[in-house]
Amino acid sequence: MFEILNESVAQKEKFRVSANKLLNQCFLLKKKEDTRKEYIFVRENKEMFAEYFDLLGYDVKINEDQGVIALSGQYDTGRLQLTKGDSILLLILRLLYIEKRKEISSSYEDVIVLMEEIREKYALLKLKTKPVMDKGMEKRMVSLFRKYNIIRNLDSDVNQADTRIVIYPSVIMAVTVDDINEYYTMTEKKLKEYSGEKNEEQYE
Repeated sequence: MFEILNESVAQKEKFRVSANKLLNQCFLLKKKEDTRKEYIFVRENKEMFAEYFDLLGYDVKINEDQGVIALSGQYDTGRLQLTKGDSILLLILRLLYIEKRKEISSSYEDVIVLMEEIREKYALLKLKTKPVMDKGMEKRMVSLFRKYNIIRNLDSDVNQADTRIVIYPSVIMAVTVDDINEYYTMTEKKLKEYSGEKNEEQYE
């Protein structure tokens, strides 16, 4: 299975770079310039990578329709631990990705949203502890999810309302359907609370 690594030093280097990018960034994207070569190499050698990462307790998931390769922990280990706020923002990014993708005619076009649109989605929740996003949250969101190849900011000042954010298809694999359903339930609950319906529970 690993015979290919004996062929040349170059093949070993490609394997090393690709494996490390998967471990450090979670996702390889076909459309992203700095991961395209690694995406192709892993896809062409998927059995080798599957066997290697299986030894480490990971599954290699390849979604060719979306052009995304992801690592998934087999034993619920190696998962990124997000704060509640980060988790909510990740869900919002996924929802916006789905909404915008429906508006775009070509699957090759990037999904681009404005920071203001993210703010508006977040504000709908009317969370008691943090009802609106602040500059620190916005900077953290961009820095965190850019690191893991989920988004990319096209404008340097991420706190401007018209700052453009590219949302990559990797966001689909980063959030489960159960997470989305929970988000909708939570959103509905909060909107009912603030429309006057009684509910003693509070999300914090």
